[in-house]
Amino acid sequence: MTEQSVTLSPSAAERVAFIAGKQGKPAILRLSVEGGGCSGFQYKFGLADAPKGDDAVSETAGVRLIVDPVSLDLVGGCTVDYVESLGGAAFRVENPNATAGCGCGSSFAV
Repeated sequence: MTEQSVTLSPSAAERVAFIAGKQGKPAILRLSVEGGGCSGFQYKFGLADAPKGDDAVSETAGVRLIVDPVSLDLVGGCTVDYVESLGGAAFRVENPNATAGCGCGSSFAV
């Protein structure tokens, strides 16, 4: 069984803080998983106002990453990173639970 925690990389924390600052919101990123995408599940990111009672919470450089318990079963042990390349910039999830993924990196299978 995978450790039920999530981690935000320093580059992802820096980007979340920048986006939240521009929008006047707290530096809290919510990661959730929805059915769909080309591999069965897809990641969903959004700024949040506060964690809910049973959310898993991790903190990097003052920025919090929160995940609901249902999504945590699918992404436990993952790291959320922010990468910039010639193809663009995006949050990427390094998910040890994923058995397959798609080229865009936004969906996965378990």
